[in-house]
Amino acid sequence: MVKLIESFMKKNTLKNKNGLPLEIKYCKKCNISNQQPTTTNEYFHNLETVQTTIDFDEDGVCRACNFNRLKWNDKIDWSSRELELRELCDKYRSKDGSYDCIVGGSGGKDSVFQSYTLKYKYNMNPLTVTWAPHIYTDIGFQNFQNWINIGGFDNYLYTPNGKIHRLLTKEATKNLLHPFQPFIIGQKTFAIKMACKLDIPLIFYGEMPGEYGRRVSHDTKKFDNNNKNLSQKGYQLDPLEGKNFLDTYLGGKKVSEYIDEGINLSELQSYKPMDPEIINKKKIQFHFLGYYLRFVPQENYYFAVDKINFTANPERTEGTYSKYNSIDDRLDGFFYYTRFIKFGVGRAMMDSAQEIRNGHIDKEEGLALIEKFDGEYPTKYENEFLKYISMTKNEFIEICDAFRPDHLWKKKSNRWELKLTPAQYFNKIV
Repeated sequence: MVKLIESFMKKNTLKNKNGLPLEIKYCKKCNISNQQPTTTNEYFHNLETVQTTIDFDEDGVCRACNFNRLKWNDKIDWSSRELELRELCDKYRSKDGSYDCIVGGSGGKDSVFQSYTLKYKYNMNPLTVTWAPHIYTDIGFQNFQNWINIGGFDNYLYTPNGKIHRLLTKEATKNLLHPFQPFIIGQKTFAIKMACKLDIPLIFYGEMPGEYGRRVSHDTKKFDNNNKNLSQKGYQLDPLEGKNFLDTYLGGKKVSEYIDEGINLSELQSYKPMDPEIINKKKIQFHFLGYYLRFVPQENYYFAVDKINFTANPERTEGTYSKYNSIDDRLDGFFYYTRFIKFGVGRAMMDSAQEIRNGHIDKEEGLALIEKFDGEYPTKYENEFLKYISMTKNEFIEICDAFRPDHLWKKKSNRWELKLTPAQYFNKIV
């Protein structure tokens, strides 16, 4: 019994209270950190949330690398999977031209690839739906318009109550250092609501969740409440987990607290997920297009340029080296910056890891890009962001510093530094 207790205590000292491994490691292939979280059920996300982080195998390779490797090593019969897609489309394709599937997105490279391929290659009749960014960038709104006008798609653009959205964004920043949470919630729930409202039986998502290290099988073509392959939180059809909406969280604070403070429950309905009983009754299916077709973000970018004149940023995006990923919201940079504070995983690390896995750059180039750009403070839209969340820069920085995990950060000469960067780690273990 003593040995069991000692073993239990030893295992539990390997992670901090939020589930981050205390021993910092970086993937030997793509450089991603073992601090990288995978999925979280945002409706129960608060200061006590225990994150599920990306797994590493015994060789020091992350789950995302092992998952992506299967896309390229002939283990998957892509011709057979495309045949499955054709059969799926044949089953659901409308005969009268009415909408037969939904694609959610912003008019970025991935949603363009999905919707355009489904409509023009497989003769589907997709409705595109969009949960609006916090604040559109000029280039993001231009690409959104091109998606509709050049691509030729019907679209529902939903913009939530601005006063409430700003309040939830401020609370999410203050309580969770997660300014993107209200957008993420809307992005996950809006397509489902539209499918139920309009009786559209099929929703297509993009890449399979395993592409980024989530614990799912490569055979996962769809998700539903009975899918054991999607055991991680964040992928339930019932994210409220059977609880009352008032007992869940928005912005790290219970919904009931907002009501006590005078917010009308009707003003929070945009963030309430669809009743799973309605989803099941309407027999709505959720499929990952990336299961059927090899999903490569950089190739999707070139596809979107060709089909709708998609335009990348004229300059490098702050925090990374790329110009075409996540460029439609002026708060994007702060989403990635706050992740860097909480997990030591910045935008350049995420972008380069993805491109290494898909063979566009090598590990050494990725390391150099991380060293140069990861954690860069986003100044371009700083004033608009701070105004949006009603904070001063000092208030925001104070919150950031309060969220820095002790095992990741050290302060040297009044400047914060990671205790172990990828370059230091690989130099150390070579």
